[in-house]
Amino acid sequence: MKNLKFRIIPLMTLLILLGCDNFVTVETPNSQLTGSTVFEDSNTANAAMVAIYAKLRDGGLLSGSTSSSSATLGMYTDELIYFGGNDENTFPLFTNNLLPTTSLVSQQWNTSYHQIYCANAVIEGCEYSTALSNAHKNQFIGEALFVRALVHGYLVGVYGDVPYIISTDYATNKLEERMPVADVYEMMINDLERAVTLLPDAYVSPERVRPNRSTASALLARMYLYVGQWAEASNAASAVINNSLYVWEDDIDAVFLKESSTTIWQFSPKLEGNNTDEGELFIFESGPPPYIGLSSELFNSFGTNDLRKTHWIATISDGTTTWYHAHKYKQQSNTGTSLEYSIIFRLSEQYLIRAEARARQGELSSAKEDLDKVRQLAGLANTTAVTADEIVAAVMEERRHELFTEYGHRFFDLKRNGLLNTVLPQVKPGWNTTDQFWPLPENELLVNPNLTQNPGY
Repeated sequence: MKNLKFRIIPLMTLLILLGCDNFVTVETPNSQLTGSTVFEDSNTANAAMVAIYAKLRDGGLLSGSTSSSSATLGMYTDELIYFGGNDENTFPLFTNNLLPTTSLVSQQWNTSYHQIYCANAVIEGCEYSTALSNAHKNQFIGEALFVRALVHGYLVGVYGDVPYIISTDYATNKLEERMPVADVYEMMINDLERAVTLLPDAYVSPERVRPNRSTASALLARMYLYVGQWAEASNAASAVINNSLYVWEDDIDAVFLKESSTTIWQFSPKLEGNNTDEGELFIFESGPPPYIGLSSELFNSFGTNDLRKTHWIATISDGTTTWYHAHKYKQQSNTGTSLEYSIIFRLSEQYLIRAEARARQGELSSAKEDLDKVRQLAGLANTTAVTADEIVAAVMEERRHELFTEYGHRFFDLKRNGLLNTVLPQVKPGWNTTDQFWPLPENELLVNPNLTQNPGY
């Protein structure tokens, strides 16, 4: 429980000793709901935010690593097949044998709450600062509120009821109780609504690697959708879609390039010339796959004429057996100049959010227009769905094909529609109804007596 006091670190000392990736150097105790740091000028505040994005990119549920939500929740549902060994960190996901002692369970909990701690440190540091301008305060607080909401969103989606941490006070945080899912979403929405008012419309960098107002609106649209606030979801998505910064791509091969005009927010690689961690994770050139591959069930669910089947999926065969891998990102090595960044939010999701929200409100013709916008890029004819229920079902199928291997959309869509226990038992032997939530890590239960375990564990 070291280094919990407020500190002011000169910028040059900070950069020399720590580097941008390690700005926040608080050693947290066993429970990761801790810490505090303060800085007093715009350069250190900016360095802190840059470091948070590096942390998100390099570890946790939003990274492109083997522990990312793209990989873990893909294996946990029907998107990905595991080909690795009996590695305790990932194999239990595929076989539905997660335990409170599984290292991945505590790794994701700890990493996520540390990222939240870093966001809270920025918020507190800016609020207490007497040196930052109001414009800088608004920028950094808005970004940190967005990050806090984003990471809590993944925690509540995976673990269910979780503490919503809004400070760096260890004495308070170490005893926080689990908050009901509905209350977590309410807290997230409050944070995002505030972030929308604070963040500028313009990006602070030309490559869209820092969130702007539309990025917060994009996540807000998703959260409104998840809680069934259809009008609000439609309006938030429209705020993004109608922003002239975003221009629809007519070339399906341009969607995942770093300059794509449909990108809302993305992570730049750690080094110039590198590309995405997702490319390294998913691409393989010979079979069997060294780690994971797309399920044949997902591959076969695409229509024959769907361009995503041929442009976003690669087929590998040894002449006897065929395997598939995600090929949204084409690069898996250094290309001298980076060609692809990891895209976290993009325009297609906003059209699908608005299509679903409109259909659920009875705005059927406009819902179909939004759905068909996505289908047309994939080379598909307009939807034949007619009724509200048919359009919603068509949107769900489109989300499956448009957003596969992108940060767990399939898992969250099945869960929010009450379909996990209908769909997954057909493809994942051993699936139990209690598997809809991961267990809380055992070590967290030991250090915080106010936490309780999920049923079934």
